[in-house]
Amino acid sequence: MKYRELGKTGLKVSVVGLGTYQFGGRWAKDYSQKEVNDIFNAARETGINFIDTAECYGANHLSEHLIGNAIANERDKWIVATKFGHKRISFSVQEHHWSAPEVKEQLEESLKSLKTDHIDLYQFHSGSNDAFNNDKLWTMLDKQIKAGKILHLGISLSSRNKDWRIYQAENAAKVGVEVIQVLYNRLNRSAESEIFPVCKKNNLGVIVRVPMASGLLSGKYSTGLRFPENDIRKRDYDGELLDNLLAKVETIKKDEVPEGMPMPVWALTWVLKNPSVTCVIPGAKKPEYVRQNASAADFV
Repeated sequence: MKYRELGKTGLKVSVVGLGTYQFGGRWAKDYSQKEVNDIFNAARETGINFIDTAECYGANHLSEHLIGNAIANERDKWIVATKFGHKRISFSVQEHHWSAPEVKEQLEESLKSLKTDHIDLYQFHSGSNDAFNNDKLWTMLDKQIKAGKILHLGISLSSRNKDWRIYQAENAAKVGVEVIQVLYNRLNRSAESEIFPVCKKNNLGVIVRVPMASGLLSGKYSTGLRFPENDIRKRDYDGELLDNLLAKVETIKKDEVPEGMPMPVWALTWVLKNPSVTCVIPGAKKPEYVRQNASAADFV
């Protein structure tokens, strides 16, 4: 494994981290604690030390609970990032909570769920500019930093609103944010012009989510694929759009992926070779996928 400093935070994170959206049950699979433990054991063995999760990955902080149990006896070995702003009620229902008192309550619930006394990176989660422009929120969060409950602040930028992304990246340093999380992969390169120049200018750490385009860049899917109704990917990838993307993946696989290299490893390596990127946080359904993802560090 290789490690990079996350912007100005002083945190040295593994270039391949562990995304945990899947633990919330929205990828057509529910996870037992044993399955999560096995995934974390594989991550530890490969040198991964960075975990990214969120309060809304599953109802009632489900992902955070599973993670908290998995790392309870070795919290000091992990850099834990989570997010605030939403509350998952059910598979299809999510509430938004952005006021300072609501976020403070979310923080306490996340600390309890994760079985920790501090969160290494606490991230504003895909909120609007109105939610972002709230001095009371950032003042409250600064007090939590002084209290030691939060070490650093970040923003997980919206994947759906370009204006929000650009505005919040440009104003991140003004509210004490040191890290930006953004969607970026071989199929979606908008961050190269929208976000990375701002991050470089302000020395902001960059975490890349969805580096394999929700599995499309794994190379295992063919045109004609349709995700089931209980798979959240159906919302973003369906019908003709999905077929067109998978056809593009086939071309990329033929023209760009070196012979003998698994396409998921290539996809992560492609992202990590961008000098603006600190780390990637692919999700993994099984321990063997964690090990394969970690091997991308060998090529950067």
